Amino acid sequence: MAEPSLMLKEQDLPLLVDLYELAMAQAYWRSGMDGEAVFSLFFRKLPEHRNFILACGQQQVARVIESLRFTDENIRRLEALDRFEPGFLDWLRQWRFTGSIRALPEGTPVFPQEPLLEITAPVAQAQILESLVMNYVHLESTLASKAVRHVLAANGRPVVDFGMRRMHGLDSAWRGVRAYRVAGLAGTSNIQAGTDFGLPVKGTMAHSFVQACEDEMAAFRMYAELYPGTTLLVDTYDTRGAVRNIARWLRENPDVDIGGIRLDSGDLGEEARDCRQILDEAGLDHIRIMASGGLDEYQIDSLVAAGAPIDGFGVGTAIGVANDAPAIELAYKLTAYQGEPRMKKSTGKRSWPCPKQVFRQFDGSGRMQRDLIAEASEEGEGTPLLQPVMRDGHLVEGAIAPLEDQVDYARDAVAALPDQQKQLAPAAQAYPVNFSKSLEQKQAQTLERIAHLQEWNYRGQD
Repeated sequence: MAEPSLMLKEQDLPLLVDLYELAMAQAYWRSGMDGEAVFSLFFRKLPEHRNFILACGQQQVARVIESLRFTDENIRRLEALDRFEPGFLDWLRQWRFTGSIRALPEGTPVFPQEPLLEITAPVAQAQILESLVMNYVHLESTLASKAVRHVLAANGRPVVDFGMRRMHGLDSAWRGVRAYRVAGLAGTSNIQAGTDFGLPVKGTMAHSFVQACEDEMAAFRMYAELYPGTTLLVDTYDTRGAVRNIARWLRENPDVDIGGIRLDSGDLGEEARDCRQILDEAGLDHIRIMASGGLDEYQIDSLVAAGAPIDGFGVGTAIGVANDAPAIELAYKLTAYQGEPRMKKSTGKRSWPCPKQVFRQFDGSGRMQRDLIAEASEEGEGTPLLQPVMRDGHLVEGAIAPLEDQVDYARDAVAALPDQQKQLAPAAQAYPVNFSKSLEQKQAQTLERIAHLQEWNYRGQD
């Protein structure tokens, strides 16, 4: 067996499925079940530490789906599993997504039971996409939802991503930066992702550079000469001593251009106050103070509330792995087949049937007031959020906004949230999400039909 490649390629994506998806697709194919199905992607409840989820990736995944193809290598691997019939493998060779997708705009705050996207397609096509769609949207929504909390906590101060080294895989580190930009982060240390997604690339130095040089000031002088306007890392040995030395050096050499200092350890609030005083007394009030070192949104919120003179924050692990809520319980469920409502009845996991629309209602000041989940065919009060991004297997021209517009949309959408949904602590009241009377009736009718079918099956067995 040949060694696998070190990185996944685009042509590998068709096999990034759970076995049961292809097994079910073969069963649909074998039985001639090719009716139109509607699948909805949603979550049933918020993670414990979230008042909303910032939906991200649900439009972008349509770009992946449009180009998805089973290659000869994909088919060879499936043949080796000895589970699939030759006719079905021939069907996969010709596989193209021919359906449609409606999705929320990138950067939309979303709540339980609201579809992030809905896929309408022949049932086997839609089934094959389940794990790929869920993984893609889950990653970006989880990271964006964590990142936006840091942006809110920083209260206007820039937050920079330093998380690549501890993230769960290189794909996460790359696509996460797109989510961070949508969420409002000001920069990233990740060069590839930053240049790909237009997020400013930022960074300072590591302690190893200071340690490798003859002494601390030699390191500072070298960096300042090479990188005018640089930020110096001052806590390798003695933070306050380093800042005093910098102040003395800059007074004696006013042409030297230092933009800021970075604190990475200790009591950041206390150290920032002392360093600010040292710099200000030396007439260096233009030099900014940046803080990093295991920060999360709670620590940032505490520092801001205490008035710590910190001008920006670098955050790594907390954002990169969404440490307090690393998972959203996304579900991908069949809601209609051949025009008939479908739903799951299981205890604790009952779903809502039918294709849907989410209508967002605002008060007179533009603040979000409530949402209404209705049938897709209904007219509701408010702004309809689900919009077509694919038709007949092709992207709808202009449906996916440029990334710059997505960033603006997300910023405005988060600003419109009620204040208690924007706080870090659990909201005293959940954001109001209601269901239309028509959708409630459809659920009741579908439950009744399921009950009748179950009763008929039980009698038939007797």
